Amino acid sequence: MSDLYHLVGVAGVGMSALAQALLAQGCRVSGSDRFLDQGSELEVLDRLRAAGIRLMPQDGSGVLADTSGVIVSTAIEPGNPDLEAARSRGVPVIHRAEMLARLVRGRRLIAVTGTSGKTTVTGLIGWLLEQCGQWPTVVNGGAVLNWKTPQAPGNFRAGRDALWVIEADESDRSLLHFEPEWEIITNISRDHFDLRETLGLFRTFSHKARAGVVCGRGVAEALLADPEGEAQGRLIEERLEYEERAGRPGFVSEGTFFPSPLPGLHNVENAWLAVVLCRQLGLDPAALREALSSFRGIERRLERVGESGGVTIVDDYAHNPAKIVAAWRTMVQTHGRILGVWRPHGFGPLAAMLSDLEASLADVMRPQDLLFLLPVFYAGGTARPTVSSGDLAARLQRAGKSARVVESYSALEGELRAVARDGDALLVMGARDPGLPRFARRMLTVLKS
Repeated sequence: MSDLYHLVGVAGVGMSALAQALLAQGCRVSGSDRFLDQGSELEVLDRLRAAGIRLMPQDGSGVLADTSGVIVSTAIEPGNPDLEAARSRGVPVIHRAEMLARLVRGRRLIAVTGTSGKTTVTGLIGWLLEQCGQWPTVVNGGAVLNWKTPQAPGNFRAGRDALWVIEADESDRSLLHFEPEWEIITNISRDHFDLRETLGLFRTFSHKARAGVVCGRGVAEALLADPEGEAQGRLIEERLEYEERAGRPGFVSEGTFFPSPLPGLHNVENAWLAVVLCRQLGLDPAALREALSSFRGIERRLERVGESGGVTIVDDYAHNPAKIVAAWRTMVQTHGRILGVWRPHGFGPLAAMLSDLEASLADVMRPQDLLFLLPVFYAGGTARPTVSSGDLAARLQRAGKSARVVESYSALEGELRAVARDGDALLVMGARDPGLPRFARRMLTVLKS
């Protein structure tokens, strides 16, 4: 009988991708999630059920006598009932990255990391390779819209050969589990750790690439500026030749112009990195250009929900200063006023990023722009509320910006209905809370009235 793995927090984007990967490798898979404890039904849970994954609440019932391993992410706390059941029954507890590392062992591996852009770049590489006949297996931190169906969440794609493409997460240092053939490091900035620690982590990771590391702008210089020794391996950092033709932004690579299929200058760089990597694998630029043109993007990465009452509604996963600024600046290019909505995804991250968030938002917000802050998202656990959305709002108000806290989605609907006007962009941002994309879609109806 095949191995049975139980995933705790299976609704999370990384865990749901791993669940599908295990299923594709012939394993039996079950999963639990807090949202099931709360009676919440999510789209991703429906798709996992349709794929054949058994789901249950986090009450220990999913850990059976023949369970081969209980898989967790760093977000799962020690007192979780599933972990207690695993300990009492002698079932091994395995970190998500360690399990994924077991799956990719002995295979050709492309690992994409960096502070921002890694999900989009991972999806781009997977799509380009597939369209060029390579058929890799892809494990991503977001859903590729081309691959999303009623049966498939879109964050996993089963391949046909030994080539795998994965998003490698730096937030808990779990990227160090992997031994890639090729790496991409998109960029390096402060997010989960201070800049020096983040740089050291990526430098260590760069040592692991057997063939080479494709670097975003400035990354190679940062990796090489090591007082204790240079980064090992081959670092590839080409010059980004940005160009705009017929009003379409893009880049030139090996004499071929690649128009970006996605909005925003940051997505020009994301597409460029994916193409540079694929060229290292010997793929034809003309074929890559054709493949790039059909890429529809990543769910909740500047995803255009629609237009209602003259207002364009966009849903984005932005949860750190760099990502919020990139999304905001993209919308500024085409809209007279931004109505921003942001929900911090945790007390710890908000406390760590408070000053950077203040500086970044104060820089990007124009006099006419408005920012509505929802309370910090809390899904349970032992996190301590040492900071609030009100702290950020107060700082921005002192900087002369229009920012305020709205306590609930229903109150926010009323506020937006009152202020929205033709030509505005409603930019809904934040991570973890499944209510954010639902809210963005509900506003299509609210603003229509």
